[in-house]
Amino acid sequence: MASSSSLGSGFLLRPASRLPALVVPRSSPLFLGIDVGTSGVRLMLRDCDDALIASVREPLPPGHRRGAASEQDPEHWWRALVTACRRLPPAPRARIAALAIDGTSGTVLLTDAAGRPLHPALMYDDARAQEEAEALRAVAPADSPARGPATGLARLLWLAKQPFARHARHALHQADWLLGRLAGRFGDTDPNNALKTGYDPLARRWPAWLEKTDLPPEWLPRVHPAGTPLARIAPVMAAELGLPESTLLVAGTTDSTAAFLATGAREPGEAVTCLGSTLVLKVLCARPVAAPEYGIYSQPLGERWLAGGASNCGGAVLRRFFSDARLRELEPRLCPERSTGLQYTPLPGIGERFPVNDPTLAPVLEPRPDDDAVFLQGLLESLAEVEREGYRRLAACGAPWPASIRTTGGGAGNRAWTAIRAARLGVPLLPAEQTEAAWGAAGLAREGWLRKKEQGEQDA
Repeated sequence: MASSSSLGSGFLLRPASRLPALVVPRSSPLFLGIDVGTSGVRLMLRDCDDALIASVREPLPPGHRRGAASEQDPEHWWRALVTACRRLPPAPRARIAALAIDGTSGTVLLTDAAGRPLHPALMYDDARAQEEAEALRAVAPADSPARGPATGLARLLWLAKQPFARHARHALHQADWLLGRLAGRFGDTDPNNALKTGYDPLARRWPAWLEKTDLPPEWLPRVHPAGTPLARIAPVMAAELGLPESTLLVAGTTDSTAAFLATGAREPGEAVTCLGSTLVLKVLCARPVAAPEYGIYSQPLGERWLAGGASNCGGAVLRRFFSDARLRELEPRLCPERSTGLQYTPLPGIGERFPVNDPTLAPVLEPRPDDDAVFLQGLLESLAEVEREGYRRLAACGAPWPASIRTTGGGAGNRAWTAIRAARLGVPLLPAEQTEAAWGAAGLAREGWLRKKEQGEQDA
């Protein structure tokens, strides 16, 4: 069974005020964060003082969807990454000291020994691994995040049954493959990407129960804490991307974890709510929290843990009734200081897992007032109630009640919703330092460079 790296146990990103004292010349180092999403690749370049130096986005071609299948050509990721790097201004590009990559959680592929993909990558929403997920129930612990058809492990087990699998040498996540291509070597990952592939972050190893599955253990990558300095960029890749040959490659993370890091939340009790199509709640904890019956699990974040859950409720319900333009038009008419008294169950369809676990729970979206502003406010109040119950559920499972909450996602800019949430939650709602995952990845790159620098000073 492949083992975890023996390097340090990780860290939590240090803000600029906590950085070691550095003499920063005009040619001071810059740090590149690369966020690979489903529709594009985002690059953000930051300096030692947390100033944004440059930002570039390169779109990706749409993936291929056929029924339960959802695939994307890994070469599209690579070409978009190369194009985006070349679009960075030459002067700051020449000062890049380190980079880190985040990718979509659960997106996986098999490669040969040279890192060549054997098939289109299975995306995070590929749903073909139903039989494999059912088989996992017999061997995976009940609290393992690797259970279920939406996990990287289930998808890898599906891939292992395909004819091309006989040529496989590496089982990789999206960020792993890109980092391996930059390094000229493959087989490295981080605990956040590896979590839903079965990695045990408490024991810091691939667990023995994986040997009961059909996944060959030699496929599994080495696991390094996010932010670990790994290698220098391969010279041929530095030339292709126009980066310095001295660029340090640093272990990355998943897109959601990088987005959390970008907000500036760093202390236990600090939380982040993503107001996207669904409500996703995360809170920083001193110890791991797990409640699989509610979809609650924890990811390692240095010496701390990031516990979270996701409701099916969210912005998807708002879009069912209102366009973005209509939402902006109605916002000034909302009265957050005066409750509508409306109580909805703002689900887009039947079934909920967090903060309640009820696969039969049905949406309740009536009565609908004649006034759209009142209806919208009732929906926002109900979503705020789901958010409050979500944090209550996390607290009941052992997480701290939020000391503060930062907000990301499309709903973060709605001031009326913010006021409604503040009244319901009763905790400070702080602005996020940044909301882009690439910013969090750039912070990991900086941390890895600092660690390498400190190691060098100790060796000297």
